[in-house]
Amino acid sequence: MSIYFDHAATTPCSKSVVDAMQPYFSEKFGNPSSIYKLGREAKEALCTARHKAQELLGAEKPGEILFTSGATESNNLAIKGVAFYASQKIGIKPHIITSSIEHHCVLDSVKYLADNFGFEITFLSVDKEGRVNPEDVAESIKENTVLISVMYGNNEVGTIEPIIEIGKIIKNAKDKRLKANDQTPLVFHTDAVQAFQYFDCNIERLNVDLLSLTAHKFYGPKGVGLLYVKRGTKLLPQQQGGAQERNWRAGTENVPYIVGMVQAMEEAAKIREKSEKEISEITDYLIERITKEIPDVTLLGPADVKKRLPHIAAFLFRRVEGESILINLDMLGIAASSGSACTSGSLEPSHVTSAMGFSDLDAHGAVRFSVGKLNKKSDVDELMKHLPKIIEKLRAMSPIK
Repeated sequence: MSIYFDHAATTPCSKSVVDAMQPYFSEKFGNPSSIYKLGREAKEALCTARHKAQELLGAEKPGEILFTSGATESNNLAIKGVAFYASQKIGIKPHIITSSIEHHCVLDSVKYLADNFGFEITFLSVDKEGRVNPEDVAESIKENTVLISVMYGNNEVGTIEPIIEIGKIIKNAKDKRLKANDQTPLVFHTDAVQAFQYFDCNIERLNVDLLSLTAHKFYGPKGVGLLYVKRGTKLLPQQQGGAQERNWRAGTENVPYIVGMVQAMEEAAKIREKSEKEISEITDYLIERITKEIPDVTLLGPADVKKRLPHIAAFLFRRVEGESILINLDMLGIAASSGSACTSGSLEPSHVTSAMGFSDLDAHGAVRFSVGKLNKKSDVDELMKHLPKIIEKLRAMSPIK
């Protein structure tokens, strides 16, 4: 028996994605920078993928799509690129606004800039459901604010952030600067990694200047992602050594993985509505059973299905260690997570649950179940044959009563 409830960590490549990638490993293996036939074939595949990604995101030009090794690189480039441009090319001390529940690749990037270069950082608080107040964004913008980074949907608790409202606030602030002939850039970035599979990520609708994606969250390969860069947005490249990706990212492009990523994007976009409905039904069933059948448990994030990502259901099981729950589930062939896969080796309580107001003691009992194509309601039934007993056993052993 094997049940996978960790689709927010990674997803398996769909067969059609693997099939689309296959020729570029061995038959059409050329370097897209080479001028001979094999190189031209790879270049054509790269250009085709870029055009498709442009259309899927509603970008104005294919050159606004920058392929990377994944969302971590995309987020680092977005944040550091904008901040260093403002510092080195404009000569101001940059101020960056972000939320307290971002992925660690965002939080660690801004902390790096603060610790090593003295850049100013504002960490926005969130409410008990993990939601940023757009008015807090408006009140935090200062004369030297150059970048605001707020994720579309939280990877640990599933909260959907008010990106459209925040985008409008930032646009108004930009307009005021233009009227005052203030040339200080004000850039809006969002990490849309968990949202793309289920929600329209049209950049005009979202009012974003930068948007990060990674393929392995929506049935594409690991090790490839993209950064949408709105035309006119200024950033300094963080990787030198070649003229690839319009001089923004040096290095030979990973053609097979880029082809696979865009194939996965196309598939996700075609079935968004159907996927959201089917996945929501399983997730809602999971939430209903856990909250009704296990005492002293709290659903993390919004209870309203319209305010959370359809595939994520996180719970706080009091008087129990989340890691102990996961070990017991794993012994039964059931995979889940205690939060972000990127911090699974850490013994620290989740920064997300802490930011939402839960104590460190309670936060250690957080477990995330994330649903995907591999799941059916029968998987929830199988989980619930064991989970209440596991919680009961662990609480009996706990010194905290």
